[in-house]
Parts: sequence; structure tokens; C-alpha cells
Amino acid sequence: MKPYAGMAESGVMVISPALARILPFAAYVGFIALESVLPDTTVAAGPLGGKWLYALQVLVAGGLLVWLWPRYGELRGGAVRAGDWLLAVIVGLVVFVLWINLDLPWARIGESRGIGETTAATPPALLIALRVLGAVLVVPVMEELFWRSFILRWVHDPKFLEVDPRSVGWKAILVSSALFGAEHHLWLAGIVAGLAYALLYRRTGSLWTVIAAHAITNAALELWVWRTGSFQFI
Repeated sequence: MKPYAGMAESGVMVISPALARILPFAAYVGFIALESVLPDTTVAAGPLGGKWLYALQVLVAGGLLVWLWPRYGELRGGAVRAGDWLLAVIVGLVVFVLWINLDLPWARIGESRGIGETTAATPPALLIALRVLGAVLVVPVMEELFWRSFILRWVHDPKFLEVDPRSVGWKAILVSSALFGAEHHLWLAGIVAGLAYALLYRRTGSLWTVIAAHAITNAALELWVWRTGSFQFI
């Protein structure tokens, strides 16, 4: 029987493989949309510097990932070669370097949310910790499940669970990378990152290596941003 999103006869919610990969991403993006229509609170006082909505964003998306974890078969089993882990580190660092050098006026969409602009001097420590937690642990898993495990393979073949990532063609790589870029304020940097992560996925066949590369990129970016005050990148 094919899985579906609805109520099973036993009364237990059954989530389709596609929906399981869409829900955490949709929740995360939904909070971004909500933030854009709510009154500005970026200069509010408190341990989160007014960024309480970001806290909810991370907690809800992270909670959905935990709840749906049994649905992510690509994250269970299968040893990853040491060379592939090394390649993930290299890709993650290269993407970071390219990202901070592709902040070109014509390569931006809209304005950065500027999460660091919460105080005039020192951002709250809790906000920094939450931001790093979200960027390094939640976002890489959420986005790679959606963009690479689902969208990349679905473009190649709607029966995406049957697609070996090592077999995806250039159409799927280019389409998914373009959409990934459109999701980001720095769209050109996003496309480059999407291409790098997609090619890594095709090279290793392991989503864990792509998650690791993405996490390394984000960790390096967060460290660089908070040390330099270049908040336009986050």
C-alpha cells in the first residue's frame, strides 16, 4: 500500500515520504513569512533581543524533524568512507569562502533579515547560541532533506525514493540548485552552494556528507559573522 498523508484506519497519522520532507521546511519558511508581516521587534530588549519568533522557528522545525525522523530512511545505515567525509569538509569550507565573496549588488534578492541587528552593542548570548544551534544543527538537516533528498531526486524522477542520488542528471542538479538559490537573499551564492551540495550528493551517494558540508559552511559563516559584525550575511 502506498503511503499517504491522512488518517489511517487505526487513527494514526500516516505521512507520505514527500510530505515528511516538506513539512519541516515549510514550517521554517512559514515563520520567515510571518516575521515579514509582524511589527518590527529587532531592537526589543530581553535574552533573545526581540527575536522570539526565531526561537519558535528553530524549535518547531527541529521538533518536526525529530517527530518525522523514522521517515528518513536515507539517514539510517550505510557507512560513509573517510575520503567522503574529508570531501564534505572541503566542500563546506569552499562554499563558505565563495559565499562571503559573492555578496554583489546585482546578486541579491530583497533585504537580509539582519538577525544580528538586535542591539547596538553586544547581541544577547542566548540569541547567539540559538542562532548557531539553528544554523548548524537544524537548517542543514531540514534543507538537505527537502532540496537534495526530495526536490533533486523528484525532478529526476517523481518516484524519488527509488532514485539513487549517484544517478541524477544535470537537469535535476541545475533546477534544484536554481530553486535553492532563489530561496536565499544572496541568490548567486545560493545557486553556487546548491550546485556544490548536489554534486557532492551525486559523488558520495550519502545525504549525511551533504548535511555535514552544509553544517560546516553554516558554522564557518556564523563564526565569521559574529566576529566581524557582517550581519548582512545572515
